[in-house]
Amino acid sequence: MSKEGLFSQLKKGYRGLRSDMESNPDESEIELKKKRFRLIVFFGLFMSIIAFLISISISSGGVIPLSDAVAALFSSIGKSISGDRNLDMIELYIYNARLPRTIASIAVGAGLAIAGCIYQAIIRNPLVDPYITGVSSGAGCLAMAATALGFSIPFLADNTLYIIPVVAIIGGIIAFAITMTVAEGAGGSPVNYILAGTIVGFAFSSVQTVFMSMGKDNLTDVMWWLYGSFANITWENAWIVFIPVIGISIISMVWAREFNLYSMGEDQAAQLGLNVKMFKRVTMIIASVLTSLCVAFVGIIGFVGLVVPHACRMALGSDHRLIMPASIVIGAMLMLFADLVARTVMSPAELPVGAITAMIGTPVFAYMLMKRGRNYDG
Repeated sequence: MSKEGLFSQLKKGYRGLRSDMESNPDESEIELKKKRFRLIVFFGLFMSIIAFLISISISSGGVIPLSDAVAALFSSIGKSISGDRNLDMIELYIYNARLPRTIASIAVGAGLAIAGCIYQAIIRNPLVDPYITGVSSGAGCLAMAATALGFSIPFLADNTLYIIPVVAIIGGIIAFAITMTVAEGAGGSPVNYILAGTIVGFAFSSVQTVFMSMGKDNLTDVMWWLYGSFANITWENAWIVFIPVIGISIISMVWAREFNLYSMGEDQAAQLGLNVKMFKRVTMIIASVLTSLCVAFVGIIGFVGLVVPHACRMALGSDHRLIMPASIVIGAMLMLFADLVARTVMSPAELPVGAITAMIGTPVFAYMLMKRGRNYDG
C-alpha cells in the first residue's frame, strides 16, 4: 500500500473514532477513567517497587549496594523458610530491621487510604479524613494514659510490647462509639458526624494533654508515638498490622457498588434496596477498626487518609470500583516514600513519619481545597 493510501486509512479511522466518541460521550468518559485507573495503578506499583528496593538498601543504618541488598533479601527469606538461622550481618540487618518496616509501611498506607475513602463516601465530603470520628484522639488519650501512669493489663502483664497498642485500639473504639451515639442522636446527617467527631476529638485531646503533663519522664516516647514512627516495628508486630489491615482493606472493596449507590443519596439508595442505616454503621465500624489498627503500633500519621482518596476521586470520578483499589496502591506508595525520607533525610537521626506526611499533605490539601472546595457543602 502507498503512503497516500495509508494516510487515507488513518484519517478514516480517526474520523470514525471521533464520530463514535461524539455520538457516545459517556462511554468515552468511562474508557478515559479506566485508562487513568490503569495508569495510576501501574505508576503506584512501579514507584512502590522502587521505594521498596531503596528502603532495603539505604537507611540511617548505612548504605548497601542494591544488588547485594536484593541478594541478601532473597537469601535471608530462603534461610528463614528453611529454618536456617545462620544469617550474615547484611542478611540479618535487612531481614530483621528493614523488611518488617517496609511491610508495615505498605499496610498502614493502604489501610489509612481505604479508611479515608470510606469516611469520605459515607459522610459525602471528600475533604474529611480517617480521624474525623475522633478515633485518633481516643487512641492517643489511652496510649498516653498507659505511658504516663505505667499501668498494665492483666493478660498482657508479661508482654509490654502490646500494652500501648491494645489500649490504643480500645480508646479508638470508645471514641468511635461516642461519636456514633452523638451523631445519630442529633439526626445522623453527614454534618452531624463531622461535628460529633470534632467534639469528641477535642474532648479526648484535652484529657490527653493532662496525661502528657503527668508523664514527663516518658515524654520522648510519647512524642514519637503522637507524630508517628515505624522505628519500633519488628516481625512480632509487623504481621499483626499487615495481615488484618490488608485483609480488611481488600474485603471492603466488595461494597464498592454499594458505595456508588450511597453516593447518589440515602433516599435513592434505600429505594434501590440498600439498607442505608446498617450499611453506614458497618462501614464506619470497618473504617474505625482500620484506623485503630494503623494507629496502634506506629502512632498517629495524618493526611494520608485525606489526600490519597481525594486525589484518586479527582482523577477517576465517583466510581468506587476504581477509587478504592487505586487508593490502596497510592497510599502504600506514599507511606513507603514518607518513611524512607523520614529515616534518611537527616541520617543518622530519624524524623517522625507523621511530620513528613504533613509536609507533603499540607500543600496538596491546600491546592485541592482551592480548586474544588466550593463544590463541597459538607
